[in-house]
Amino acid sequence: MLANLAVSVLRYEKVRTTEAKAKEVRGVIDRMITLGKKGDLSARRLLVAELPHEPHIVDKLIGELSEKYAERTSGYTRITKIGPRLGDAALMVQIELV
Repeated sequence: MLANLAVSVLRYEKVRTTEAKAKEVRGVIDRMITLGKKGDLSARRLLVAELPHEPHIVDKLIGELSEKYAERTSGYTRITKIGPRLGDAALMVQIELV
């Protein structure tokens, strides 16, 4: 579940989800972007092993996002509170890439 949510955040750069899921997926995304910034063969293989059906996301991590976050060492995501969900009043947030 976290890998799918991480792929959605990396693909669309902005996703609405519950606060608990957003806090959990933040670490997964930070680790993936840090591996993408490394850019060597071993980092690419680790990313492909984590995201086997998403080769375009791996390319985006190593290319576009590694250039975008070259100066930043961590904290690649931002969580913004939206409000409670209508059905069960769970706190909804928007997680996005900074």
